[in-house]
Amino acid sequence: MLDVVEFTDPMCPWAWGSEPTFQRLRELTAGRSRWRRVYGILFDLDDDPPPDPAAEAAWYHRFVQDVSSHTGAPCPARLERVAASSWPASLGAKAAALQGLEDAVLRSLRETMFLAGDPADTPERVLAAASAVPGLDLDALARDLGSPRIDAAVRADWLETRRPAPEVIGLTAPGPHCGAAKPIDGGLRYALPTLLFEGPLGRAIVPGWRPLRHYVDAIERVAPA
Repeated sequence: MLDVVEFTDPMCPWAWGSEPTFQRLRELTAGRSRWRRVYGILFDLDDDPPPDPAAEAAWYHRFVQDVSSHTGAPCPARLERVAASSWPASLGAKAAALQGLEDAVLRSLRETMFLAGDPADTPERVLAAASAVPGLDLDALARDLGSPRIDAAVRADWLETRRPAPEVIGLTAPGPHCGAAKPIDGGLRYALPTLLFEGPLGRAIVPGWRPLRHYVDAIERVAPA
């Protein structure tokens, strides 16, 4: 069995651009892998508010456009604001996993940012985005969204993301997003997205934005069967 850990964030443009590749990878390893998402919190609660929110949104929109030029992912025509926090969306996606609908809810949350340009950065916006997911019990999601269990799970994700493996510290590699561990608050965190594979022959890490072949090669090194 192959274990896959995906370090991600609902509001990360590189993770948004990696969605088709990761979906294909899940299809290729279906029934032979255990996949776990770790929400790294790209926009944290204690981040300083921008002095000029409109200018900040315009700057970040240009950044998202630049990322989209590399990944080919859709980009909103306009970004209403930079997400105030990744916590609500991360809590929502984690809570949706209790209903087996994490993939669908995470996709809806990302679409608020990268299609509509209006990020789901409050509990109310998270529930509004999730309401369109077929089969979702919205009342249960609302309860779980504010539960201590889900809060503790995402706080554990936050901490896990800020303990990067030695392989990605000081990493240099070609490409627009090499995946080196990012300096943050006096420490380091995994670049988003990063996939960590563990199998019978050990561990392999593929950080940053990469083509499908890189992930397949990593899997074949640790789980050739």
